[in-house]
Amino acid sequence: MAWFRRKDKNIAELGKKNIPSGLWTKCPTCTEIQYKPELDKNYSVCRHCGHHFRVSPAIYRELLLDQGSFQELFGNVKSADPLKFKSGKKYTDQLETAMSKTNQNDAINCYSGKINGKRIILGIMNFEFIAGSMGSVVGELVSRSIDLAREEKSPFVLVCASGGARMQESALSLMQLAKTSSKLARFQEEGGLFIPILTDPTTGGVTASFGMLGDVILAEPGALIGFAGPRVIKQTIGEDLPEGFQRAEFLQDKGFLDHIVPRENMKEMLSNLIGLLVS
Repeated sequence: MAWFRRKDKNIAELGKKNIPSGLWTKCPTCTEIQYKPELDKNYSVCRHCGHHFRVSPAIYRELLLDQGSFQELFGNVKSADPLKFKSGKKYTDQLETAMSKTNQNDAINCYSGKINGKRIILGIMNFEFIAGSMGSVVGELVSRSIDLAREEKSPFVLVCASGGARMQESALSLMQLAKTSSKLARFQEEGGLFIPILTDPTTGGVTASFGMLGDVILAEPGALIGFAGPRVIKQTIGEDLPEGFQRAEFLQDKGFLDHIVPRENMKEMLSNLIGLLVS
């Protein structure tokens, strides 16, 4: 009997080793187990409840821009550490880890490309890079993108995903709020079209600056959008918060958003808006 038990155990262990990892994931909203290849085919949106999983900038790029139409911009800009910041970990070490993990230089990628034949400048933030925090590089690349859109008279579309300003750069990161906001003001005064797309999560300094300054503000379903987090607000005011507080649907109901657009329909919505609003 002992020999059979050992044999059964070895067969079971062999079966486990032959099952590839990363094929299944659980939806955090409805808890349904998702087959990853099928989830990817559906733009990383749960077929059961419509939950929008976070995706990489490359997915948004492929989803929004016409195939073969795009060119990456400002790819050589990297963060420095002028304050020599150190907490539990050196800022330079955090940057190196994030660069290695994401294979990009900072929390944003910028492109020149087309949406259904209409030329745009596109920025895509990456939450995987130090929580998508806005430091001097993010502010600089957003500013450069606005300048380029202004020169080309092209719409500027920005996919936002951020935990807020990057405190490792202290006041330098907070200065980006004023820098980007002033650039946008000039761009819009001259007739430029700016459309931010707020994804989960868009919080802190990004919400307090360019995230909420669009001519038309779009959001993905269920996205967390706000300045401070719900826990901090609840502790501050000492009251329970309304159901769905700081979710895209709540903000649209209160007039902070124009449209909530499922991921699969985002390209068509942008194309229609640009067709209507750009002469």
